[in-house]
Amino acid sequence: MKKSILILSSILVFSLAQSQTISFPQASPTTTVSQNFATSKIELSYSRPSAKGRKIYGDVVPFGSIWRTGANNATTISFGEDVKINNTEIKSGKYGLLTIPGATEWTIILTKDLTVTNAQAYKQENDVLRFSVKPETLPYFTETFEIEIANVKTNQVDIELIWEKTSVSFTIKTDLDSKLSKQIAEVMGKDSRPYYQSANWYYENGKDLKTAYEWVNKAVDANPNAFWVLHLKAKIQKSLKDYNAAIATATISLEKAKADGDEAYVKNNEKLINDIKALPDYSATGSKKKK
Repeated sequence: MKKSILILSSILVFSLAQSQTISFPQASPTTTVSQNFATSKIELSYSRPSAKGRKIYGDVVPFGSIWRTGANNATTISFGEDVKINNTEIKSGKYGLLTIPGATEWTIILTKDLTVTNAQAYKQENDVLRFSVKPETLPYFTETFEIEIANVKTNQVDIELIWEKTSVSFTIKTDLDSKLSKQIAEVMGKDSRPYYQSANWYYENGKDLKTAYEWVNKAVDANPNAFWVLHLKAKIQKSLKDYNAAIATATISLEKAKADGDEAYVKNNEKLINDIKALPDYSATGSKKKK
């Protein structure tokens, strides 16, 4: 009987202890930033300390010393494909992101070591890349450290480190044009061909418009009711200076978009038609007819 009471008492004490466990928030909460970029994505993992009335650079974060570029665990950055930073080729993969802050110059470091959290743990032989950048003084104060993936374009983005009144940034690039052009050339030789996507890429990047026009026509043949495909065709016709044909195609796209209830494409087509009619070389009867 005493043994049973002892067991029950132990269970009760353990249960009470468990029920009183409190999950306290992190002083420097960890965050993950993911951004689709080129044909893959970039991911950042770091912890976000706050100033809390302290002087940061030159004090909490000393000048001239390795900084984990955040708090708690090591800051890491991952690339889903090969990229170029400061004219250096970086293979796809995961890297530690370290910095050496300075009053007038910072050193940015990518390291193979994903565990560096202090200067003593850092080994320069693990560097994949090291280069210098100039810090920028901001007109506003940022309380909590942040790393932003900013100014996103199809072939480049900026990584911005922002805290206190200081911003440091560097650019990541990828050779998307040659990569996609090679893939398009390979895929377009097969039976299942992404005509619309390929035509759109050629149009958006100023490539051979005649080839883009051939492809968009095939995309229209495959899906005649796709108003977004017709809109692309009209834009290509406009670039080829076939203005009347472009207006005719945009008008068809507009009507199909109306029937589908897509107000965005209705407005896009209306704007395209008005833009064409406003061109100095537009003539209601002066364009060649194309399919």
